[in-house]
Amino acid sequence: GQLLDAGNTTTLSHYLKLLDTAGLLAGLEKFSTNEISKRASSPKFQVHNTALISAQREDKFKTVQTKPNEWGRMVESAIGAYLINQSFIDGFSIHYWREGNDEVDFVLKKGDKVIGLEVKSGSSLSGGGMIAFKKRFNPDRILLIGDVGLPWQEFLRISPGSLF
Repeated sequence: GQLLDAGNTTTLSHYLKLLDTAGLLAGLEKFSTNEISKRASSPKFQVHNTALISAQREDKFKTVQTKPNEWGRMVESAIGAYLINQSFIDGFSIHYWREGNDEVDFVLKKGDKVIGLEVKSGSSLSGGGMIAFKKRFNPDRILLIGDVGLPWQEFLRISPGSLF
């Protein structure tokens, strides 16, 4: 069968909810003011615990750190896992945003307040997504997490709820 059939989409959505409830894998919804756009978008998968990623890796931690793309995905996953776990405590929702080539890794929403978070673990800085997001949604705050902005290690020490 086709995975795009309505029944299969419903089944996959149900499985994703089960994985989320079990604390394994979440499907972050796209941030949008348009409800149809939210529902039509594929979720961004995010683990609740990065051990689920690193347990499957053959590379050692030090080796992954020397590979910028892989290290970047690991840092982004660590930030995402931290946000998911903190969202239960601080009472905010987590989304992602993407339009064409522009993206913001995480969008936090609590009440009417919106915060955009972009994770960059390397020295390369491409702020196109952050600029586009700011123009489109006028968030209360945008934060760059990484070597150029707030160090990711420091971000993991703060309560994301304090950003609101």
